[in-house]
Amino acid sequence: MKATGIVRNLDNLGRVVIPKEMRKVLGINEGDPVEIAKVNNDIVISKFSRGCIFCGSDKDVVEFNGAVVCDGCRKALGQY
Repeated sequence: MKATGIVRNLDNLGRVVIPKEMRKVLGINEGDPVEIAKVNNDIVISKFSRGCIFCGSDKDVVEFNGAVVCDGCRKALGQY
């Protein structure tokens, strides 16, 4: 059985509105980036978080030469 939710129609430009209640629960605000992905035969929309290239963490990250690395992995890399 497939989960049910709120049904919305696409407009003529292919846009759909994410309901305010869902945006609030997920912490998605106006202007926040979202990621749209195809998973099997579904479209999945999630709040985009640019995380560490090694562990995926979005805490204490810095960008270096176009790659995002967290503090923990940066320290671990220093050991090599």
